[in-house]
Amino acid sequence: MKPTLNSLHQILKHLFFLVIFSFMIGCHGPEALDLNNLENEVITFYDDANEEINFPSMNITTINNQEIVDDPKINAELSVLEDQIETKYNIGIEIRGSSSQMFPKKSYGFETKTEDYSDDLDVSIGGFSEEEDWILYGPYSDKSLIRNKLTFDLSNAIGFKASNTKFYNLSINGDAKGLYVLMEKIKRDSNRVDISKNNSESVDAGYIIKIDKPTGDGESCSTCYDSSYSFRSNFDTNANQSADSEIYFIYDYPKPKNITDNQKEFIFTTINEFETILASNNFDDPIDGFEKVIDVDTFIDFFIINEIAKNPDGFRLSTYMNKDTGGKLKMGPIWDFNLAFGNVDYCDGMNPEGWIYNFNSICPGDIWQVPFWWRRLMESPSFKNKLKDRWQTLRSNTLSDSSITNRIDSYLEYLNSNKVVNQNFYRWTILGQYVWPNYFVGATHESEIDFLKGWINQRLNWMDGQINNF
Repeated sequence: MKPTLNSLHQILKHLFFLVIFSFMIGCHGPEALDLNNLENEVITFYDDANEEINFPSMNITTINNQEIVDDPKINAELSVLEDQIETKYNIGIEIRGSSSQMFPKKSYGFETKTEDYSDDLDVSIGGFSEEEDWILYGPYSDKSLIRNKLTFDLSNAIGFKASNTKFYNLSINGDAKGLYVLMEKIKRDSNRVDISKNNSESVDAGYIIKIDKPTGDGESCSTCYDSSYSFRSNFDTNANQSADSEIYFIYDYPKPKNITDNQKEFIFTTINEFETILASNNFDDPIDGFEKVIDVDTFIDFFIINEIAKNPDGFRLSTYMNKDTGGKLKMGPIWDFNLAFGNVDYCDGMNPEGWIYNFNSICPGDIWQVPFWWRRLMESPSFKNKLKDRWQTLRSNTLSDSSITNRIDSYLEYLNSNKVVNQNFYRWTILGQYVWPNYFVGATHESEIDFLKGWINQRLNWMDGQINNF
């Protein structure tokens, strides 16, 4: 179906994308973009006359049809139809994401609200535990539609806690938006990140911190980090003490507005102790080495999940850590895998071989770099032996070739039986077209899936050869 756009609309669209892509070049370097192909993107509209399907759906109706923006959240009504049962919720909703905001298919964050919208309200959606914070992720550049869900489900399957996810069809103010994934937002909760509730009276309490961009609105400069919500590592990417380190940690829980100066000092000291030990000559000492301060098992599982996916953002962006009262530093939960599994045309991300923790060597000019931790840990015989044991165990069951392939096939059977794939690509006519940062451009959804399966099998076989020879 061809779009019908008037000349003015076309000119404005091209100007908009030109500005956005100029910004993106600054973020990711010259290899990340193909401007000519991106400008050829075609956007069409869903035909309401298409056959109805029996599939979980969400309809969001904003007050007075107000446009959803990237802050602040606006009030709306969410109607969830599932198993022929409709449930309605009041919500506050906004656009979320960083570079993904340039896509016409947006992702959203929303909070469930009381009847008068005056307060947050914990509810259960999709059978998940009650909470008020939720994410609606809209796969766009990931034309398989399943990369995030696949990774999160694999992580949960190996016992490394990740957000629960569920497919939904989404419409906003009557306009069908295609296939979305409902995701639990990362936050402190007994059913999400199960750590102690923090309070201003205590310093050794529950914390969530992350390595990430300074804001979610696409800020690209490292100088945009602010001490009110972040702190700088004392070590550079070569494990040298440096006052000019470009590795930053952002307070996620408690929120920057709630965290006290004493708590800031405590979590800084926690990270600094780990990094100081890891940078020392005795970093692998069985008593006084890194195992004294970190939960090694979580580091290993985090490593495995990110390396299986060869996630180009792994280890350096959307990288979460947590610490409970009196506990060791843990990695996780995982987050953001839409660019993983060969879905990028930059920084060797398309190649099923090579360690992505070596990102700094692959793309030394990128603004956001991987901390020295992973290179150092991979110098440790004890860490590598534990990694090898864990890998061999998982490859014999949950992460076997057949297990992963069967999981993918189960998604496809579910989606195709309900015709939601066709509807998604009827709404977003991007099959066969380059969308940043695609390496592979398949003419059909089936070919996108075939590429994904083949890439994963090659990746697993390469990792087998590397890890089994430790």
